[in-house]
Formats: sequence, structure tokens, C-alpha cells
Amino acid sequence: MLSIIIITKNEAHHIASCLDSVASWADEIIILDSGSTDETVSICEKYTPHVYETDWPGYGPQKQRALEKATGKWIFSIDADETVSQQLENEIKQAIKSTKYVGYQIPRLSKFCGKEIHHSGWWPDYTIRLFRKKSGNFSLAPVHEKVDVEGPVGKLKTPLLHDTYESLEEAISKMNHYSSLSAKMLFDQGKKSSLGKALAKSVWTFIRIYFVKAGFLDGKHGLMLAILNTEGTYYKYIKLLELRNRK
Repeated sequence: MLSIIIITKNEAHHIASCLDSVASWADEIIILDSGSTDETVSICEKYTPHVYETDWPGYGPQKQRALEKATGKWIFSIDADETVSQQLENEIKQAIKSTKYVGYQIPRLSKFCGKEIHHSGWWPDYTIRLFRKKSGNFSLAPVHEKVDVEGPVGKLKTPLLHDTYESLEEAISKMNHYSSLSAKMLFDQGKKSSLGKALAKSVWTFIRIYFVKAGFLDGKHGLMLAILNTEGTYYKYIKLLELRNRK
């Protein structure tokens, strides 16, 4: 049995496409929503009876909550702005028949402002998304969570399709949100910051994404992405400095 788990908040513009791509072959779909004010919940209820409205404890804890509600032997974690192709569906069905691995990394092909990104550190972007329930758990990080699996992990070939950041305005908004979460996480870990550190980290971010990860091969979108991540890194460490100064 395969359970698909999804966390949501104000994803009405994405969630139907996501659910359309998995509804016909999932044995169970678990949705945890954290206070949507759009039509997300009503859309989800058309696809599954397992829609729960909760508070927001952070990405890792929220996905762990969804995992605990799932009853399937296998778990497939997907985000609301992702979709599964027929080819990936077939590969997943074959993978869960095997006893060789307890989890699988899946590549992710992402769009940035309408363009597929094949460099910039965004491809192939392997992450564990498919795993046996008894063998995996989500880290409790409030942002940049991951699945920790005990046992051998394989790799699938077909990418998960990620339709992220449809506009620059959306990208900037999320960058601001994630930099705040990341700063708080570093603060809780006792990390320190300074203006010099913020500048050095942000400059290295641009060099790494645009040159080391060949973002220049993604054209103007690669440049936009490198600049956006540079800003995000700068704000993360400046916000961390601000948190420590307040303390």
C-alpha cells in the first residue's frame, strides 16, 4: 500500500494539478493544511477524505505529522507545486515491489519563472521522497527538512516536476520568508553573524551558483536565480545578526 503525503497552505493555484497526477494510483492521500484562506481545503476534499487542518510547527515537524497519519507500507512525499509524470508513476510502482531498498532518491526538474533550470545547482536535485514508513522519518528542522532513512537507498531516473516561482514577485516573497526561517534556525543553534560574514557568504553564494554550478548556462534566468539566492543569503545572516543584537 502506498500513501502520499502533502502539506499545504494557500496552494489553490497548484494543488489540483498535483493531485490529478497521483489520485488514480495512490492507495491513500494525506493532506495537512495549516490555515489556508483560499480554496485549497475544498479542492483537496474532492480528492481525499483525509484532509486535516492544523497549526504550523515548521516544515519538518509538519511533514512528520503527515507521515504519522499515513497507514501505507510505502510513503511518497510530494509538495503541492509538484507533479508526477506517467513515466515516474510507472517507475515508482516498480520500485515499491522491490525488497532491495528501503528508500529512493528522486531527481527534481524545477521551473523558475516559467523556464526549466538545468544548472545553477537545481539539477538533478536528488532528494529522498519515496521510502518505507517503518524505515524513515523527517528531520524536525523548521526549514530545509529532509528524510532520514535507516537502510539502503536507491535512485530513480525520472524527475519529479517542480513548478516553483511562477513570477519574480513570488520568488522575492518566498526568499524573504525562507531567509527569516533560516535565520531563526541558525539563532536557535547558537550561530553568530556579522555584516562582514553576511557579505562574504552572499558573494560566495553568487560565485557558487552562477560560476561553479554553471548558472550562466541557464541564461538570464540563471542570473536572476543567482542574484535572488545571493540576496537570500545576505538577508539570512543580517536577520541572524539582528536576532542576536535583540537578545
